Amino acid sequence: LADTMDGGSEFYKDSHSELAEKVAAIGVSTGPSSDNQPSQNGSQTNDTRDSDQPTEVPRTTDQWSIPKKAATRPVLSNRKFSLQERYSAASSSGYDPYSTGPSNYISPRIVRRPTIESNRISISDTQDCVQLNQYKLKSEIGKGSYGVVKLAYNENDDKYYAMKVLSKKRLMKQYGFPRRPPPRGAKATPGEKPKPMGPLERVYQEIAILKKLDHINIVKLVEVLDDPSEDNLHMVFDLMSKGPVMEVPTDKPFTEEQTRIYFRDMVLGIEYLHYQKIIHRDIKPSNLLLGDDGHVKIADFGVSNQFEGNDALLSSTAGTPAFMAPETLTDSGEAFSGKALDVWAMGVTLYCFVFGKCPFMDEYILVLHSKIKNKPVEFPKEPKISEDMKDLILRMLDKNPDARITVPEIKLHPWLTKNGTDPLPLEEEHCTVVEVTEEEVKNSIKMIPSLSTVILIKSMLRKRSFGNPFDFHARKEERSMSAPGNLLM
Repeated sequence: LADTMDGGSEFYKDSHSELAEKVAAIGVSTGPSSDNQPSQNGSQTNDTRDSDQPTEVPRTTDQWSIPKKAATRPVLSNRKFSLQERYSAASSSGYDPYSTGPSNYISPRIVRRPTIESNRISISDTQDCVQLNQYKLKSEIGKGSYGVVKLAYNENDDKYYAMKVLSKKRLMKQYGFPRRPPPRGAKATPGEKPKPMGPLERVYQEIAILKKLDHINIVKLVEVLDDPSEDNLHMVFDLMSKGPVMEVPTDKPFTEEQTRIYFRDMVLGIEYLHYQKIIHRDIKPSNLLLGDDGHVKIADFGVSNQFEGNDALLSSTAGTPAFMAPETLTDSGEAFSGKALDVWAMGVTLYCFVFGKCPFMDEYILVLHSKIKNKPVEFPKEPKISEDMKDLILRMLDKNPDARITVPEIKLHPWLTKNGTDPLPLEEEHCTVVEVTEEEVKNSIKMIPSLSTVILIKSMLRKRSFGNPFDFHARKEERSMSAPGNLLM
């Protein structure tokens, strides 16, 4: 047996050396795959990329690898840089904020930091805050229908983040699911229509999408924590400390030039989403956050839709009433274009940027719907805007979705490009396809142990008591530390 093992070892070494020589000869780097390999802190990532994308592999001292061949730097065309490209080139040589595609398009940028999926939790002993893992939950900075957004301090990197705390019970109740939702990732049998997605499934899909999206004009999801026995689901995002780009209505709208800069960011973000076959469905100033880098980032994918083919055909209404397109307000039951919906909402947002208010407003919802469907767009006398800008707004707010301007046409409009002297990046320069598989939706969240279980174990260790941990009286006095008091309204 020993001889057999020695012989197998020699054979393995010879094969191993031969393989290494062959790989080195063709100039290809190799190393252990990051798929299904635990990181040093025990977390895993399911973030997959196209084969031509640069992949970050954790470096360890005992890791066998062959050095990469020096990459050749692609040559840029002679086209004029856009305003944001010039800013980025001046601030960081060789880095382009819109480069998310392969390196044969433009200079590759730093690979997106993968979303962390935690599998442990620690509880703070302090009474003035709740701590989930390394995050200390601070003040409330936002509120929605299903939960709140809390300021969260990360002790590991000494940075603040925005933690979205969602109530699963509210999600199910709002959509008419008083009981447990169907299993995630369930497929319809052949010949059947796909079943409508449950509310929690939509959240899981949103998480799976956000984990993959990598664009300077899309807000980044950093980490997800979920306790299977508690009501709350926690999503950690990069903190946009400057908040929404604008609160509507306002007496201080943007100048036309500032509007153009912010609108360019929105156009590129929407083009990236449509390239990924995602319809946002709720574009408005409050969902456009201003980052510390000065770029507008699109947030809140709670009512977004994925589609197949060239466009989404939708029949349901979603979003904010004042930003809804006229075709969604009819009773005809006909399907309508998803991309055209986003363009309409972008047009309303553009109007808000420069005038500080929506083009159609009324306190009564039915009157508002009537104005959106029938009333022409009117421009206030002040502030005065250019004729090119008026033309773009009117074409975006065309009540006929078939005649409405498209995103590719918006990118070429004279107002946005300053008559062609300040062009936007081409689609292939800032878009790379991202596919979210059913398995990734199913595994979009790494469950963490029940908070009550962790509390119970800590209590047992302090008291040095290992009696029956499921005593009724002990359970009766327990309470969740994930949502103390009235955290969720």
